[in-house]
Amino acid sequence: MIWLPAMIIGAVWGALRARKRGGNRLDAAQYGAAYAIGLGLLAVLLSIAIDRLTH
Repeated sequence: MIWLPAMIIGAVWGALRARKRGGNRLDAAQYGAAYAIGLGLLAVLLSIAIDRLTH
């Protein structure tokens, strides 16, 4: 269940990064979505790896 916090962190990180680069609300939403998907995917893969190594 580490994918949910990873997605939230990714969304916030992406939105802040877009704002820092001078983007508007739509840019922040797009960056937030992309970062959320990326970090969520990494978290899922990490969860699978941890599960397979511990069982």
